[in-house]
Amino acid sequence: MMRVITGSAKGIRLQTPEGETTRPTSERAKEAFFSMIQFEIVGRRVLDLFAGSGQLGIEALSRGAKTATFTDSSKAAIQAVRANLKKTGFEGNTVVYAGDALTFLRGRAPEKYDLVFLDPPYALGLVPQALELLCKGNLLLPGALLLCETGESKDVFGGNGELEKRFTVRSLKKHGVAHLTLLVYSETEVSP
Repeated sequence: MMRVITGSAKGIRLQTPEGETTRPTSERAKEAFFSMIQFEIVGRRVLDLFAGSGQLGIEALSRGAKTATFTDSSKAAIQAVRANLKKTGFEGNTVVYAGDALTFLRGRAPEKYDLVFLDPPYALGLVPQALELLCKGNLLLPGALLLCETGESKDVFGGNGELEKRFTVRSLKKHGVAHLTLLVYSETEVSP
């Protein structure tokens, strides 16, 4: 069972979605993610795409993030997110969206974000599409941090050079099969 590592909800055990459709981020990968940004969380507006249990967004809230929005298309995952928010007491400063993450990015996102977790099912290769929609929808604040987890060490930009110009790769790490990429968003406009 997963737990909150530190902060106001430290030690609280989190429910995971039932079934085999959700692959939770490992404890080691989660610790690696948060070690990369440990002093940059307070006051951030978090978007946890493909949230699963919501453990990444909840960890950020526990460490001082201002708000968090969670998206997942799995009913079991959404139930787990809601249960975990209740357990940790973070229900008040969150939005939970039950539906496709890419649809959410195409027009349902309620605000701009400066900390985004992208941990989609590895086989679907959704990180480049999500990054493109975040940029097109103007959903990122200047200097936003994006933590991407993929199953291969392939280009998180999917070969899209224009998209790549919008971000700086700040860190790359590997934990087991997980490849972790920390991106920083540049507010510079890219000409069409």
